[in-house]
Amino acid sequence: MRMLAGLLAGYDSRAVMTGDASLCSRPMTRIIEPLESMGARFESSDGLPPLHIKGTSTLRPLDYKLPVASAQVKSAILIAGLRARGRTKIVEGLGVTRDHTERMLLWFGVPLEFVSANGRGHIAIDGPATFQAKDINIPGDISSASFLIAAAAMLVGSHLELAQVGLNPTRTKFLSILQALGFSVRSSGVNMQCNEPAGQVIVSGTSAAERQSRAGANVLCGELIPQVIDELPLLAVIGSQSAGGLEIRDAGELRLKESDRIRATVTNLRAMGAKVEEFETGLTVAGPTQLHGARLYSAGDHRIAMAFTIAALIADSESEIDGAECVNVSFPNFFELLESVAVR
Repeated sequence: MRMLAGLLAGYDSRAVMTGDASLCSRPMTRIIEPLESMGARFESSDGLPPLHIKGTSTLRPLDYKLPVASAQVKSAILIAGLRARGRTKIVEGLGVTRDHTERMLLWFGVPLEFVSANGRGHIAIDGPATFQAKDINIPGDISSASFLIAAAAMLVGSHLELAQVGLNPTRTKFLSILQALGFSVRSSGVNMQCNEPAGQVIVSGTSAAERQSRAGANVLCGELIPQVIDELPLLAVIGSQSAGGLEIRDAGELRLKESDRIRATVTNLRAMGAKVEEFETGLTVAGPTQLHGARLYSAGDHRIAMAFTIAALIADSESEIDGAECVNVSFPNFFELLESVAVR
């Protein structure tokens, strides 16, 4: 919705975008404000969808500093900048954000200017821009693959190989965090496809003793958070099986996702017997802990449902997840695929 708003902003037309209950709870002010500065007009319900958009073919360029580390906001402005007359510049000062949009634009021949140092810098685009027609291959989504990776990593004796997974460096911190927590996971055969790196991910399940012998840092905070924001509920589950547990800080953005993911994660982990402390911008979970089967709730959030399906795999008895059908939002065949690779 945020990226399409950037597209629609650059056309002389009216449009209305809406979605399900979870999408309509997502804040859109963060893209409304810069796009209105470029000349588009929006109507919303206190910054929430439905979004009524009045675009314009005479968008103004914009020099904008991101107030939050958000690839979606950055992408909305870049896409609008394709239609603006002049240079649109986006300044990043809050850490590395995902760069799929920039890579895609470069693949299609749109020149971009990059100035970056230590995760800070800017991106500029000159509009109106033209494209070169090209074929494109889309690799497997590592955020979806992360659930299968976590299951294989935590189940002792497991072995799983995933082919042609996207290994964009702004997305692979999940793998390096697993390694730091003592789990056996690695990538191989990395190659560039349409300006995006892809390759194989290989995972083996290890015992608690093996993990403890290899475990390192167990605090996630600061500039690391935007790079694993979607995987944080799953990482909290993994933390319950890690030596020393896991602490997550600076992740207040989780409360603004399809659900309050901090609260949902804490509630479900406690239901399974984990010792968890909740605070405004994160949580701490003790580990390693034997999780117990429980009645869990998805909060209508696909990532919460999938994270606690993985938790249920390692629990000592049966679990039930209310509202599990919400996984269809991003991974419609999740349960069938998991059943095809999981053997208990």
